[in-house]
Amino acid sequence: MLPDGFVYLDEAVVGVLWDAKYAGEDNFVGEPVDGYRVNRVVGTKELGQALVRAQEAAMRAGYRLLLWDAYRPQRAVDHFVRFCAAPETGKTKEKHYPNVDKAQLIPLGYIAARSGHSRGSTIDLTLADSEGRSVDMGGIFDFMDEKSHHGCPDVTAAQAQRRELLRSIMLGCGFTDYSNEWWHYRLKDEPYPDTYFDFPIE
Repeated sequence: MLPDGFVYLDEAVVGVLWDAKYAGEDNFVGEPVDGYRVNRVVGTKELGQALVRAQEAAMRAGYRLLLWDAYRPQRAVDHFVRFCAAPETGKTKEKHYPNVDKAQLIPLGYIAARSGHSRGSTIDLTLADSEGRSVDMGGIFDFMDEKSHHGCPDVTAAQAQRRELLRSIMLGCGFTDYSNEWWHYRLKDEPYPDTYFDFPIE
């Protein structure tokens, strides 16, 4: 059962797609992350309401939203910090941070010891086609590299156009973007701007 003020986004947003990357092994840590006990995406009610509008806008453009992560327990953030401090194993480096030393992931802003996700109103997402397949955005989720930055010149015109479409949808629905990650958006009027939650997703 979720705390008051939080919802399962797959229930709150009709037709939305989701794949909670940190509930499995397909992520930069290479294993299920602390606090993610089921493959579901959770957020504040206000986040869900804003995503309803974003989903409607995406559908008018011929797409659907695919959610990867929203609310993130503080224990998961702590797991990320431990990963960054541990010796490099090479398990996920080539796929997720081939050009960055693991010890630099926090200083470069790809990982944070205090994440806005833990406040419940930040979302990581992409666009999917009408069949539910994610579209080519010029890089995967959590690819920690300048290629993931907004305005990166090292993507095709079509990839840049899709990134900008997602950005325009999200900005138009009350979100702000993050320059280092084309998939990351935060609700401007988040309801818990000073609270970092730690309940598990189950």
